[in-house]
Amino acid sequence: MKLFFRIFPLTLILGFVTINLNAQNDSGSFSLEEARQFAMENAYVLNNSARDVTIAQKKVWEVISTGLPQVTGSANYNTFLNLPVSLLPGEFFGEPAGTYIPVKFGQDFNSDFGLNVAQTIFDGSYIVGIGSSKIYVNLAKQTHEKSEIDIREAVTQAYLMVLIGQENEKVTRENLANTEKLYNETKIYFDNGFREEQDVDQMKLMVRNAENEVVKAEREIKIAKVVLKYTMGYPLDEEIVLTDPLEKFLNPVVAEKNLTGFDITRHIDYRLSQINFQVSEKLLKLEKAAYLPRLNAFYSYSKTAYGNSANLLKSNVSWFPASLVGFQLTMPIFESGEKMFKVQQARLNIEKAATQHKLAETTLQKNYLTAVADLESALERYENDQESRELALKIRDKTKIKFNNGISSSTELSQTETQFITAYQSLVASTLQLLQADLKLKKTTGNL
Repeated sequence: MKLFFRIFPLTLILGFVTINLNAQNDSGSFSLEEARQFAMENAYVLNNSARDVTIAQKKVWEVISTGLPQVTGSANYNTFLNLPVSLLPGEFFGEPAGTYIPVKFGQDFNSDFGLNVAQTIFDGSYIVGIGSSKIYVNLAKQTHEKSEIDIREAVTQAYLMVLIGQENEKVTRENLANTEKLYNETKIYFDNGFREEQDVDQMKLMVRNAENEVVKAEREIKIAKVVLKYTMGYPLDEEIVLTDPLEKFLNPVVAEKNLTGFDITRHIDYRLSQINFQVSEKLLKLEKAAYLPRLNAFYSYSKTAYGNSANLLKSNVSWFPASLVGFQLTMPIFESGEKMFKVQQARLNIEKAATQHKLAETTLQKNYLTAVADLESALERYENDQESRELALKIRDKTKIKFNNGISSSTELSQTETQFITAYQSLVASTLQLLQADLKLKKTTGNL
């Protein structure tokens, strides 16, 4: 069954591995919904995207806090190894004109401590930043939602692969049982002189081929379960049992043939493109806000002490206070066009975001039409393969009757048996293709 894994481009996009084994289903049995829920509670990528939402929320408060009062304290202790020297005119001390007397001012030790308070009164960039930070939270939430959708898709794919593998194993085991029965009957006929040895050998060869198909089917189920457990974040060394039958997913797809349109605005990719456009708009406002003046208020209080002794904390040392309050207004006047070019770039980025939004809308519409066509084609193939399987079964049963009556040869019977197995495996492959096409359509319409 070569198509079994070729048509399954699965979980390389995922990093979904166990992080919370306490959430395990103790019985190891899972319906599809239970498997999805388990994966969403134990996936690294989803856990990290949830942290991204929390980080974005903290980012909002970070931006808000920059506009709240900022208080800082400072303290200094200084020792002059050599006091600065100043030159004073000699006339001050009765010396001849043109001479200078070196004089040292100050004391060997000084210390100060102070408190500074700053408050933003107006800053256009701050106002824009508050609104942008909220968009950042929404972007993180929608990215987290997209990760959830990817997890559900991957788990569903893996779950269906196991069910398809089990269906294939059932077919191969039935074929093995029928072939062994036919081999035993042929051997009895040979022992009684009604068959040739070649017929027995041909039947024995068919049994060996059937056994190989069973082994292959079992191996494929084992691999499919490993992929499912990996995708779910379930321990790879523990057994897992699937409780949902294949018919639960197949019958609704076969029965529902009337496909309708979808609301494109519900799709996560459409909403993400909207958010990206809003981000571009905010960035333009941020660049424009750089033209606005900034007004800050400040207050400063400090005390300073001087002395020739290293210990300035003695009671006889005086500390001299100083305080200051004021406002600071800064206004850009000329920057050689730097801000102008930044605004122009921001406008171009808005145009790009608008184009990306339109592209996302068109792509979603294209994906929907493609998914509908794929589902219709898969359904037609499934129905054709189902009919082919019935025909192959009918031909095989008639050939068996002829063989038992000595009308047809063992070679002809082997050919019809191979034809039946091929038809059944084609049906299994088309079943998988149909279910994957249905899953693709659900994701395209935002219903996954």
